[in-house]
Amino acid sequence: MTKIKNIEIAAQRIEGAIKNEEKIVLYGDADLDGTVSVVLLKDIIELLGGKVFMVYFPDRETEGYGINSKALKLIKQKAKKSKTLLIVVDCGIANFKEAILAKKLGIDLIIADHHQPHSELPLADIIVCPKQKGDKYHFKDFANAGIILYLCQELLGSKFAKKEKDFLTLAALATIADMMKQESDNKEIIDLGLKYLKQNKRPGLKYFWKSGLVTKCPQERDAVQKINSIVGSSGIKYHRTQIYDLLVAKDIKKAEKIVNNLVKKWKEKQARVLKMIDKVEKIADLNSPIIFFGSPDWKINLLGSAASKIENKYKKPVFLYKKGGKNSRGAVRVPAKMNAVLAMEKSADILLTYGGHPPAAGFNVENKHIEEFESRLIKYFKNI
Repeated sequence: MTKIKNIEIAAQRIEGAIKNEEKIVLYGDADLDGTVSVVLLKDIIELLGGKVFMVYFPDRETEGYGINSKALKLIKQKAKKSKTLLIVVDCGIANFKEAILAKKLGIDLIIADHHQPHSELPLADIIVCPKQKGDKYHFKDFANAGIILYLCQELLGSKFAKKEKDFLTLAALATIADMMKQESDNKEIIDLGLKYLKQNKRPGLKYFWKSGLVTKCPQERDAVQKINSIVGSSGIKYHRTQIYDLLVAKDIKKAEKIVNNLVKKWKEKQARVLKMIDKVEKIADLNSPIIFFGSPDWKINLLGSAASKIENKYKKPVFLYKKGGKNSRGAVRVPAKMNAVLAMEKSADILLTYGGHPPAAGFNVENKHIEEFESRLIKYFKNI
């Protein structure tokens, strides 16, 4: 049976790192999909007798999206002269300079990413991405957790059955949260994951039922949406997300404390997003082919939520950004059958970075190019 390209090679490299007691570092995007991917790998590595040296989630507000040079230097500093394997999940496919820096620092790099690659790939040691050229696997549109689920299967072999229900539940949560197509492999992951949801023994998930937060939800999918909305308010402290702490929590009391904090943040987030939407509707040009707007007062981690709600209401491409001192980082949401990545590809020469999925993506642009970027986007969407 055809497998995702390089998944066997990645499994062999991880097994080697465990056997040779290398410093294994897990680095993931701070959303639910990235966090689940890290948790799955951590569990598997420990199950195989290995140890995770370090877990790192970059803060989008201060570090941006993906791999950053500051993080790489910190990892090298902490690992010292030890052989180091850095496994990057749910980001990295567009980090060309950072992949070169990792190599210069003597860090071996595996990138397992589900985002759309550019025409070239970064110089990582191993890349696992179903969308890369030469990958013959029949399905491409996984959440990142789906790819890691298959990598875990490769690592455990027949022993995977013991972890299957738990891992499928987590992968299902991530697949739904990342709004991936619910067909083919994804449908199987979601259907089975939802079937096992209430049976999950992780204290961080059990508490949602014990607290009554999801007991009134008519179906499992409604419970998942509620859980995902709440954990989507997670913050980062010391390069760890609250979602991560929740999913690896060993007792219900710790889970209770984390969930209660997340519920409070969730309510605050809803209020802030509504204010953002109100500002856009009052000031932005809603008659344009796209809704393109930014503010220095916005939080980067709220841009995606606000853009999704605006796109859903107006059924047109939405580009929201936080305006910084020299450059601005933004989130993009576009209607079905449109492709945000292709749209931004036309402006690759003026963008610092860009990438993501066809319906949901992000960008980083110097402020001097914002007007030109908007103009090119309007021209692009007028012509499709």
